[in-house]
Amino acid sequence: MSEAIGNSDECQSGGCQCGHIRYLAPRKPLALYICHCTECQKQSSSAFGISFTIRRDTFKVVQGHPAFWTRQTASGHTLECAFCRNCGSRLWHQSSGYLETLNVKAGSLDEPVDLTNAVHIWTSSKLPGVDIPDKALCYPKEPDA
Repeated sequence: MSEAIGNSDECQSGGCQCGHIRYLAPRKPLALYICHCTECQKQSSSAFGISFTIRRDTFKVVQGHPAFWTRQTASGHTLECAFCRNCGSRLWHQSSGYLETLNVKAGSLDEPVDLTNAVHIWTSSKLPGVDIPDKALCYPKEPDA
């Protein structure tokens, strides 16, 4: 486990909507994505999903036991989606194509994230009327790792 988990200045907490599942994650992500793919639209019941990418070894569940739902991705990987059995909140995703990282659903963090420098992905599926900042880094699909 990374030392970031033990230092409250370098880690942050999050969890599900009902509070049954709680976790610790580093404050600084490897990347912050706003994903406009149709899967994120369905999962979030919104225009996009927000993912906070971190190394798997810097993440720790400190309360509760998530359930997992698995699906295939457009790139052919298997995506394990962690959620709370009680309230249904989606918490993080881990992909068979990216074994070193996981993507925390940024809305599950206790403190709001700053989206100023977020990378917009799958913009080819962006809903009409959603404005992306002019200076934002964008990809029509998933960026190369």
